Amino acid sequence: MNIKQPKIPQGLSSGNFQQILYEEDPHLSNLEIHGSEFDHEVLDRVHLSNMKISNSTFQSTEFKNIDITDVHFENCDFSNADLSQASIHRVVFSNCKLMGVDFSDGRFGDILFEHCLLTLCNFGDSKLEKVLMKESNLKNADFFNCILKKTVYSQCDLDGVSFDTTKLKGIDISTSQFESLVVSLEDLKGCIVSEWQAIAFARMMGLDVK
Repeated sequence: MNIKQPKIPQGLSSGNFQQILYEEDPHLSNLEIHGSEFDHEVLDRVHLSNMKISNSTFQSTEFKNIDITDVHFENCDFSNADLSQASIHRVVFSNCKLMGVDFSDGRFGDILFEHCLLTLCNFGDSKLEKVLMKESNLKNADFFNCILKKTVYSQCDLDGVSFDTTKLKGIDISTSQFESLVVSLEDLKGCIVSEWQAIAFARMMGLDVK
């Protein structure tokens, strides 16, 4: 799957995420940020663009209605942050801790989650298009009532994930692992699965596979 990479210019200026508190509008762009702490803050309608952000923490921060475009996050901690109603496009999350993040009612396009911890995340009522989740832990994440298009779960831990009221037609989970999923037989139609996954689903349906 061809995902558009973030458009990040060369020669970014160094900055600190705390600068956003002194902007007339909560907007940061064209910065390289390393080692910032922005935990337990509340900031609505933040706009981030054309940035690299690394080794920074945003634990339990409220970023409702955030708009993120052309940003690369690396080794960042968003545990229990609120990013509901977000618009996120051409963004990479690499080696990030996103445990318990509220991504509900969001719009995601051309996103890569790579080597991320996404356990207990809530993506409910979101639209995900051209999203690759690669070698990430999504245990007990919630994709309730989502629209998924060109979304791939590559070598992920999907144990306990809920796809309740979410159609998986054309969605590839064939290389991922799980013991159980929450999904209806009707919504599972057309999902791309491996042979052993097909057997696991048959057993979940109560079939005795020999």
